[in-house]
Amino acid sequence: MKKYLAWLDNISLPTLLIIAALLGLAPFSPEPHVWEKLKMLADGSLHKPIDIFDLFLHGTPWVLLGLKLVRLQGVSKKA
Repeated sequence: MKKYLAWLDNISLPTLLIIAALLGLAPFSPEPHVWEKLKMLADGSLHKPIDIFDLFLHGTPWVLLGLKLVRLQGVSKKA
């Protein structure tokens, strides 16, 4: 598993924070796409391929940020 996520170590945390804030929350009004798509997923109305793609596109930065934080926490425990 380490080998598959080693590329994530090369991306700095501030860079991932900026990407998550900009792409993950765009557009900012009336509400972020990722929030809209998560609400659609929760109430079962996420059916259209474009909506699924939007959830993937706007959700990926948050998943990468979460993985980075977990990896950083694992590194700090080993040290």
